[in-house]
Amino acid sequence: MSDKPTFNQPLGGNEMPRFGGPATMMRLPTQESAQGLDAAFIGVPFDIGTSNRPGARLAPRQIRDESRMLRPYNMATRAAPFDSIQVADIGDVPINTFNLHKSMGIITAFYDEVLAQGTRPLTLGGDHTIALPILRAMKRRYGKVGLIHVDAHADINEHMFGEAIAHGTPFRRAVEEGLLDGERVVQIGLRGTGYAADDFDWSREQGFRVVPAEECWHKSLTPLMEEVRAKIGDGPVYISFDIDGIDPAYAPGTGTAEVAGLTVPQALEIIRGAWGLDIVGGDLVEVSPPYDTSGNTALLAANLLYEMLCVLPGVQRR
Repeated sequence: MSDKPTFNQPLGGNEMPRFGGPATMMRLPTQESAQGLDAAFIGVPFDIGTSNRPGARLAPRQIRDESRMLRPYNMATRAAPFDSIQVADIGDVPINTFNLHKSMGIITAFYDEVLAQGTRPLTLGGDHTIALPILRAMKRRYGKVGLIHVDAHADINEHMFGEAIAHGTPFRRAVEEGLLDGERVVQIGLRGTGYAADDFDWSREQGFRVVPAEECWHKSLTPLMEEVRAKIGDGPVYISFDIDGIDPAYAPGTGTAEVAGLTVPQALEIIRGAWGLDIVGGDLVEVSPPYDTSGNTALLAANLLYEMLCVLPGVQRR
């Protein structure tokens, strides 16, 4: 008998047609907890923190469905996650859809259990509010973390309609609560209109590297990611990717679309450029299926989550 470890594999397209089989992330096996897993896909069907178009509660289900074409090997980077680490889909966090504040506690408690297993979570959001309770759990496990944040918006509002917790406030709260190491935070893709000319300056005052979308136009972001890796260094880092960081020409299915955003190749350069960092988890948020009936926004989201899996520590390259 071989002592070679066996890892969960996505259900192949020659075993079951792509349009059949279970609607799990990449058609992976499921289990109820993160026990024994190096990485876990987790859905957070939450959108009661949104300020414009709702629908992100429906995203985990559609992202899983649109992930059905993903195959095990990354042909560009030669990453082989399913030869290297144990991965499964552990389902959705049972949020309280009638109570935002109770949901924050539910999400943090769920991630506390995941992180206690040594598992690195990859999250299918959900609106961006969910980053705050996840980062609270990260702080308890790892201490302050660095952050690669891709977004059209800085999400550093003091409040929204007088509320301290919403999808536009998580990273201000995270700084105030000591969850982030401000000198190890990068925000990429910020753009659009604002309420004041200095809206993004608060981030810079915390030590964040702010990369407006205009700095990204017409160029590769591979050189930027060399700078990012140097800034973030060896400590734990979390990736939080808002799909509205991508131009709505590619990703219209989102709640707060802003024109002139990043391209899909630039999104891949950002995630692939994080390889070698101590990535402790990531999320993909703000997909709103009702605003893209083609499913292409969720298809992009599924691919970006797969790319995050491919840069996790321990993933071999063939």
